[in-house]
Amino acid sequence: MKELGNPQDKIKAIHVAGTKGKGSTCHMIAAMLQNAGHRVGLYTSPHFTDLRERICVDGERISERDFTRIIAKIAPVVRRLERDEPTFFEVVTAAAFLHYVNKKVDLAVIETGLGGRLDSTNVVKPLVCAITSISHDHVAQLGNTLEKIAEEKAGIFKPGVPVITTRQPAGVKKVLRAAAEDKKCDLRIVGEDLEFSYRFECSRATGPHIRVCMSTPTSRFDHLQVPLLGEHQAHNCGIALGVIDALRQRGYVIPEQAAIDGLAKVHIEGRLEIIRDNPRTVVDVAHNASSIAALMRGIGQNITYDSMVVIFGCASDKDIDGMLAQVQLGADKVIFTNIDSPRSADARELHARFTEKCFKMAQVADNLEDAYRIARSCVTREDLICITGSFLLVGEAKRLLAQGKLD
Repeated sequence: MKELGNPQDKIKAIHVAGTKGKGSTCHMIAAMLQNAGHRVGLYTSPHFTDLRERICVDGERISERDFTRIIAKIAPVVRRLERDEPTFFEVVTAAAFLHYVNKKVDLAVIETGLGGRLDSTNVVKPLVCAITSISHDHVAQLGNTLEKIAEEKAGIFKPGVPVITTRQPAGVKKVLRAAAEDKKCDLRIVGEDLEFSYRFECSRATGPHIRVCMSTPTSRFDHLQVPLLGEHQAHNCGIALGVIDALRQRGYVIPEQAAIDGLAKVHIEGRLEIIRDNPRTVVDVAHNASSIAALMRGIGQNITYDSMVVIFGCASDKDIDGMLAQVQLGADKVIFTNIDSPRSADARELHARFTEKCFKMAQVADNLEDAYRIARSCVTREDLICITGSFLLVGEAKRLLAQGKLD
């Protein structure tokens, strides 16, 4: 970064870490800030079909021209660092920071890639930090206990910078409290330190949805409709509102109605997203046991169907047995397939592990096209197809749909 002029030091950032819900939370924060009149950068990962999706300003991804120019600026620096060559993610992160400086953003919402303490985004000097729900994922890199994972996530805490989080398991909360005390941070837990509640509703106009309320000494948000499906999104929304409240306390002008209207505009790909109606097909990027569980609950709470066929593929380094245990709770039939990655779990091994413990119908397809063809032959108009297990699998589904290959 020094070779590039330390662009991270010129950015006023909101830094978000956690196991699941980071992307959704970041999108909600960015939408509320943008609707309040701020110029907002948004950095998320991974992408679905185009690398430029990761780097946005005011909802628009970086142009090919700007991206090419920035990479051309970074390339000589990478060559000079031959002995300590930066990773792909480090290069893209640097490109994002340069773009936000070039575009003179007022604020940038930055999602960590993996962990927090050693993540390449952890060079920013944030105004506010946020920690979303913590569960088991990337255990080889972050540790095999929730407490160890929480320690890595808490590595983004900075002295005096407020931290917003949601209710966490007791061990995780203890780690976060200790880290906050060590850094002299004000840790605010939504639902404990920040008054927060939510409820389910259903109307003819909007169908099933969740409304949330938050009240603090500086903000009051009453009965906001969460723009994304699933109970877990209520908790993500609570974190996003907590971040907005913290920024208001720091003097940022974010009228409550502007935040409410901005939240209503949020749409995020790959989160309980219905991509076609006949047959009804939903995609979700859930890729660990807790997010698969949240997905199954979300489908049950928000979508009416007779039976569900799940198309599942994942990376080999995931908690496969944990995910399969959650899949079997919601699926009537499972079709296992491979994802387009050297890290893909073998579909036949997934099938074998699933059928060892579950007697539900299951079969194998070598690729997503074949899996979807099989699924279509199994369902009627009242049934549902769900594609999940990996960002890569969802990205491939969206590409195939755009190319007309899921017809």
